[in-house]
Amino acid sequence: MIALRTPVSLRHLFVAGGQRKRCIGGDRKRGRAQRRHFTGALESLWRHSPHPRCSPAPAAAAARRQSNSSWQPLVLENTAFEEYYKEQQIVHEEEWDAFMSVIRKPLPATFRINASCRFLGDICSKLENDFRRSLECEVSDEYGEDFISPLTWYPGNLAWRLNFSRKQLRKTEALESFHEFLKHESEVGNITRQEAVSMVPPLFLNVQPDHHILDMCAAPGSKTFQLLEIIHQSKEPGLLPRALVIANDFKAQRCDLLIHNTKRMCTANLIVTNHDAQNFPSCSLAKDHSETDKDHHIPQRLEFDRVLCDVPCSGDGTIRKSHDMWRKWNSSMGNEFHLLQVNIAMRGIALLKVGGRMVYSTCSMNPIENEAVVAELLWRSGNSVELLDVSKELPELVRRSGLSTWKVNDRGSWCQTHEDVSHDRKNVILPSMFPSSKSTHEGHAVYNNVDAKLEYSMSFSRNFKIEEMSNVNCDTGGVSTSISTQSSDYTSNSVGSKSPLSRCMRIVPHDQDGGAFFIAVIHKLSPLNESQMTDVGKTEHPLSTARTVGLQEQYQPEITTPVKKMMHQHGIVSEVRGDNKLPVEQKNLSVDNQTSKHNKLIEVKMETDDVKYSQTKSGDISHRTKKLDCQYKWKGIDPVLFFEDDAVIKNIVSFFGIEETFSLEGRLVTRSTDNARRIYYISKSVQEILELNVQVGEQIKIASVGVKMFERHRSKDGCSCAYRLSYEGLSLLFPYMRKRILYASPVDFQQLLQCRTINFAHFTDARFGEDASSLMPGCCVVVLREGKIMIYVNLTELMTYGNLNLGNISGHQDADSVAMDPSTIAIVCWRGKSTMNVLVSPPDRKELLEYRFGFKEFKVEDEKPNKDINGLDEGN
Repeated sequence: MIALRTPVSLRHLFVAGGQRKRCIGGDRKRGRAQRRHFTGALESLWRHSPHPRCSPAPAAAAARRQSNSSWQPLVLENTAFEEYYKEQQIVHEEEWDAFMSVIRKPLPATFRINASCRFLGDICSKLENDFRRSLECEVSDEYGEDFISPLTWYPGNLAWRLNFSRKQLRKTEALESFHEFLKHESEVGNITRQEAVSMVPPLFLNVQPDHHILDMCAAPGSKTFQLLEIIHQSKEPGLLPRALVIANDFKAQRCDLLIHNTKRMCTANLIVTNHDAQNFPSCSLAKDHSETDKDHHIPQRLEFDRVLCDVPCSGDGTIRKSHDMWRKWNSSMGNEFHLLQVNIAMRGIALLKVGGRMVYSTCSMNPIENEAVVAELLWRSGNSVELLDVSKELPELVRRSGLSTWKVNDRGSWCQTHEDVSHDRKNVILPSMFPSSKSTHEGHAVYNNVDAKLEYSMSFSRNFKIEEMSNVNCDTGGVSTSISTQSSDYTSNSVGSKSPLSRCMRIVPHDQDGGAFFIAVIHKLSPLNESQMTDVGKTEHPLSTARTVGLQEQYQPEITTPVKKMMHQHGIVSEVRGDNKLPVEQKNLSVDNQTSKHNKLIEVKMETDDVKYSQTKSGDISHRTKKLDCQYKWKGIDPVLFFEDDAVIKNIVSFFGIEETFSLEGRLVTRSTDNARRIYYISKSVQEILELNVQVGEQIKIASVGVKMFERHRSKDGCSCAYRLSYEGLSLLFPYMRKRILYASPVDFQQLLQCRTINFAHFTDARFGEDASSLMPGCCVVVLREGKIMIYVNLTELMTYGNLNLGNISGHQDADSVAMDPSTIAIVCWRGKSTMNVLVSPPDRKELLEYRFGFKEFKVEDEKPNKDINGLDEGN
């Protein structure tokens, strides 16, 4: 009887119904009487249950409302935080009050303009003339005169700073139009909203146009996008970039966010991978196999000119925007990340080419995650690397030297040396966390700028126990030297480090009113010797595997529901799905690419020795790539297959009139084993990496690659080509197209962007309507007919439209040596039965309308899929 008087929700009834279904018949359908009884129960509940508005408020709800009325703002205090960093002396004592005052203030919003976007001048002009001047009168009294100003230290004035936080930007009515401007430009890839200090690490990489770059911990992708901007900006006029960026992240979900953010760049020079950074594969070919592929110019090992090692960290440098950090911060957070950071950075050094540069960075203020890690890297690498002095680069950026001394806090107790740590905590508090008191590298150029011969070369980690080091042999130029316990006294009473840690950079919040960041630039002088490579490959620590995985997931921002919804709306659903288990050990792969069994490790062992993958000398690259789907090993992710259907490729080339100079051989890939729905285009450098990955047995787990060029349609209009163009890849392909091109007047072009679908008879230019109606059904390109049209047209078009810029004709024969005139405006359309339909996403159409036709207030909504192309709209 009590149950009858207890309110029952609809959800409970549905759950009960589902449970009853499982109990009485599994997946069998309910009988008619049972369904009628269930429906009647729901109707009775709806009829007789009291209306929620009329029901008296429960006591709990009343108490909750009363507690909300007395809500207090978050207390920005943490005694342990202040005591810890006072003891570490990260700032001078006289600066402490100013430091604490600034970190309690909201972080000013900042953003960066994409230097390679085609409307760069218009965006800069809009910032300078429209927003900076128009809002000056409205908000200058509250936020100061320079409430919008460029960051002086960023090259080209492409980074801007606001005197208000992102929250104030959303809530202030006077800034509503500016907020909408930032959201839209960010959506189409013209700007990137990014914290100012986060923009610094890529600038110290000194990226060149032909560099191969690895971003080891890339998500959410703002630094990766910045690297892509640099390689596209640094290319020679008329050339596509030869550089390559591999962006990696550990979690598949974060890879989805990374793909979503970098998709705005529409680049063929990017590979997104899903690996544990400390186990990133090197993809080495066997020596007996290297001679076979010299003619194919395939690299023999995966190495990088530049490595960005922005490692997972405690993140207390973001305390100005992450207010929850005040509540959850404790001194053990930095200690937990230390070994993981060392392992990731050492893997980065191993993958770095000789002469290359690696940037190690964190958004933490903790020296255990910063200087202690760098000191350990120098200790392990010996004379193979040096810490660069980059104080003369970016001179207007205010930075401070790294610390030379610090202490370690363990559960509230301060330790100056590892000897001070209690015996039961020595496996948690490691020797590498302490300043190196006596370096066996003393006298090397890395440390004291004196080119002297080393007495010993210490290539192992200080984390090994002394009793385990008595018989360690180290390679010193071919001489095997036995290091005794006496010669490896790394735990003296001194607390100062003799490593040149002053060359590291610390950015503190109150210097330029920003966040906190740590940066160290490392230059590789020579290859790591065998013992150093062993140290990189096999670092042991009695920390469980689950704990290490948890650390990489901890303190990392998750993808929120709105972001997931936005990613779904724009079709950014990564092929990464399902099982995200990464191989902890990859070694001894056989010829038939048998996947090694993933043993459950009790300890974390970085055993990513270079994999020797032998193959028979017979058979060429195409033979191996055709069988790629048979030997693919990663579970839960679609394979990357070279698209080699000659019949389909010839049909596409014939339909769109693609010139032979635009090489499609080896440049098209797909993620489907048969009947490919999407075809992606990749650069020459990406092609070489994929071919190397095939030969070594698919060691690289690829989540995304290239730019979408073609997409299969299911139209019944009688189109002779099964694929249509993608707007993302139009800028690459359009200079080589000879067919399916129409030229529209500004009035008709504007009408297409506004209405999306127009009948042939409704065009203002009757000739354009006739040309469109006479064109065979299918995909086509419509070009804005004004000023510079396009340098490649046929004779008929030359006679009809004489407004050509012949000075832009290029004599290059290679596909990578020709680029589209940036002033040309072209869109992808579908010629239906009686209409012309635009296949461009609403944000991109809005961008064209605003910057080309001056429609500032025009809004476009997400439309339903067009029937003429059966749901294959560009934005879906």
